[in-house]
Amino acid sequence: MEERLQKILSARGVASRREAEAMIQAGRVTVNGATAVLGMKADEETDTILVDGDPLAGPSQRVYIMLNKPRGCLCTRRDEKGRATVLDYLAGCRARVWPVGRLDMNSEGLLLLTDDGEFTNALTHPSREVEKVYTVRVEGADISGAVKLLGETLELEDGQAKAKRVRLLKDDGARAILEITVTEGRKHLVRRLCAAAGLEVKRLIRVSEGGLPLGDLRTGCWRELTEKEVRLLRRAAGIR
Repeated sequence: MEERLQKILSARGVASRREAEAMIQAGRVTVNGATAVLGMKADEETDTILVDGDPLAGPSQRVYIMLNKPRGCLCTRRDEKGRATVLDYLAGCRARVWPVGRLDMNSEGLLLLTDDGEFTNALTHPSREVEKVYTVRVEGADISGAVKLLGETLELEDGQAKAKRVRLLKDDGARAILEITVTEGRKHLVRRLCAAAGLEVKRLIRVSEGGLPLGDLRTGCWRELTEKEVRLLRRAAGIR
């Protein structure tokens, strides 16, 4: 049966659908010897599909990983400027995985990686409203007023947004530590919400996603998720 090429690549664990589209546009994928184009369909049972000249690997058991992302590395498979990426921390990983969503370069904490396209799409789709919890160290002239604002709908440059929950964990006058929960994946959302409330983010750590806590995993270290943890995330994302 013919399917869109990016869907086939994602299902085979080559890359997420978005990354697969970029690979196709870059001319890295061929079908029966011809360079693929975006929108092309193929039948993986009858067509010869190559990525960078190599045939697709056969179906295998999916891999689900938690990484405690350090500050200063990128959530991408490769960087044209040669900067460190999260994959540099996955020594010994048995599969070709990609990040589920993003943490910006200066943010830290829980990052999921997998070779499961359906899992990635479900966890990152806005309609699923998967909760992501962050511990945020901030500075500002009016902490209590900012916390109140963060509980309201704020106007950002790309539309209105609101944190689902905000808790004040520590208040030292002009400095504080907040726990902020969001269900959207818009770029730099937590930082932009804080800025709109008059706060400057000094440190941002994701401590939970879909009910799965980061726990005591050390910075820069990774581990595979247990079956129970994968089921928890699948329920949070509405995957049956």
